[in-house]
Amino acid sequence: MGKGGARMTRSTLIRALRAQGIDVVEEAGGLVCLPLAQWLASALIAKNEGCRLVDLWAMDDAALGGTFSVVAAFALSRRPPVVLCATLPEGVERFPSLTPTFPSAARLERAIRDLLGLIPEGHPDTRPWLLHVAPGHPERFHPLRCDAAADALPPLISQRYPFLRVEGEGVHEIPVGPVHAGVIEPGHFRFQVIGEEILNLEERFGYLHRGIEKRMVGLTPVQGVKLATRQSGDAAVGMGWAFCRAVEKALAVEIPPAAVWSRALLAERERIANHVGDIGAICNDVAFSFMHMQTLKLREEMARLHLEIFGHRLLFDQVIPGGVTRVPDATQRQRLVEQTQAVAATMEQLRILMDDTPSLLTRLDGSGVVDSETAQSLGMLGYAGRASGVDADSRIAVAYAPYHLHAPEGLVLHKGDVAARVAIRFEEIAQSARLIAALVADFPVEEGAAVELPQAESGMQGFALIEGWRGEIAAFVRFGAGGRIDRARLRDPSWFNWPGLELAVLGVPVPDFPLCNKSFNCAYAGHDG
Repeated sequence: MGKGGARMTRSTLIRALRAQGIDVVEEAGGLVCLPLAQWLASALIAKNEGCRLVDLWAMDDAALGGTFSVVAAFALSRRPPVVLCATLPEGVERFPSLTPTFPSAARLERAIRDLLGLIPEGHPDTRPWLLHVAPGHPERFHPLRCDAAADALPPLISQRYPFLRVEGEGVHEIPVGPVHAGVIEPGHFRFQVIGEEILNLEERFGYLHRGIEKRMVGLTPVQGVKLATRQSGDAAVGMGWAFCRAVEKALAVEIPPAAVWSRALLAERERIANHVGDIGAICNDVAFSFMHMQTLKLREEMARLHLEIFGHRLLFDQVIPGGVTRVPDATQRQRLVEQTQAVAATMEQLRILMDDTPSLLTRLDGSGVVDSETAQSLGMLGYAGRASGVDADSRIAVAYAPYHLHAPEGLVLHKGDVAARVAIRFEEIAQSARLIAALVADFPVEEGAAVELPQAESGMQGFALIEGWRGEIAAFVRFGAGGRIDRARLRDPSWFNWPGLELAVLGVPVPDFPLCNKSFNCAYAGHDG
């Protein structure tokens, strides 16, 4: 951490930038604008002040009479983020790469090159990322440009992706995917191994890129949230809440207290359900099927109660701009608390059983390690980051309602292995159960579910962070003509956790890859967008 440390705030960072002669202008929506020539210098100052990179994206501002711009959000230690924006001069389609300063920017900048055709100068990797299109192909296809038709398809190009290779006697290559067994989403994993030891793993994604950011253009917030909740189906509440909060910040809307508390109830239930399911799946990967069956039962019971109270097993379409679809009544809230407490108690019993099963612990302890320094460098988030010493939780750092009154305890371990990632999940289940009980006990008397949104004006914009069950979700929304969305972005935490998996499996036996992979459980669709 830099010299600013935990004392750094948005205002002190802006003062630090100005002290170095950087001309910054604060815009509506919380963005801090600066010249492109000072883009890299600003990032270096943010790095030295102890900030981490939250997100990085670019925009075609032609619809608003501008050129291109690059935007980077930086998190301050347990403080709200600061968002820097630099406009590219007319005719310029290059910007200084932040990857040498923030390694976590690597894939984000490759995606910018794919989707907008802007070149990150100084980036060490010129290969495409999200779009499976050959670099330098004459048929340039950059779907997020304003002049790109929404229904246009990328050119079909047959070219091998240039995976990194390890050369040497006895080295073998194992390609896995993109098609997997069962119902696993598509993604490619290229292993270089010697015997059973993994020497290198390289991932390849983009197979589920559906063009959600492009499809958002021209939608209303009510239409947009349906796409947001479906970017990563197992994180419908977190994604929807992040999108809605960005919309509400752009429009300066305050939603009813009962709606705020309801969103938190939904988010913590979503967190518990996914942790329960994943713990069971991890145990199944080491042939401890009893644990898997118990967790399947618990998750099914939760899904059935969700269906009964909210109308959807996975809580789709509950969070809407301006509030929630429905506020559970007192009886329903009590049923949620009672079931949550029962699930948490059962999981604690299962944890004791796990701790008394040496054959299971032997497989988890010391497998798939990511040390704290590496996790910090990659910007790892959620339980994966917290298991490796990364103290990042938006519920604490941003303290958005209702967590400003019901803040969770910071949970951090430092072992960084599969066992630590499982332990963090057990702790988060218990913590979320306590939060749900506290939220219900303190539930607002006002029962309003939602407020009507005002008409958006062109140029209104908002940025928000929400702690989803996988980790921090970032959302940005900007409005254009007619009060419709001009630009929207949702960054899944998997962008920063997938690279951690690549490093976690180095030196691990190939048969332990499914175990390590499930302990991260990154999103394919959530990442690809």
